[in-house]
Amino acid sequence: MNLQLLVPFATLLLLLLTSVTSPPAGQAAFPGAKGKIAFATVRDGNAEIYVMNPDGSGQTNLTNNPAEDSTPAWSADGAKIAFARDRTGNSHIYAMNADGSEQRH
Repeated sequence: MNLQLLVPFATLLLLLLTSVTSPPAGQAAFPGAKGKIAFATVRDGNAEIYVMNPDGSGQTNLTNNPAEDSTPAWSADGAKIAFARDRTGNSHIYAMNADGSEQRH
């Protein structure tokens, strides 16, 4: 297995195992597709995954749903984002394309 692909997912798993049920106020993962930054925020009252340009412009909510989404981690090629989703008090690892499409468990 490619070590560059394994490291972000291992880091995400470690964070999930050591985190509490509420995500921190903000988290970020650098860099991603085309230099975009992925981050988690509770600015709307619910933890969601966003991406933005390095200058802070173009902020886009990728996960807009009632579950708590946190801990984004880019794949080595910048094409996908792994993240934690908590719907029932238990976090699960999900992945999605860099544009938020094809979210899967």
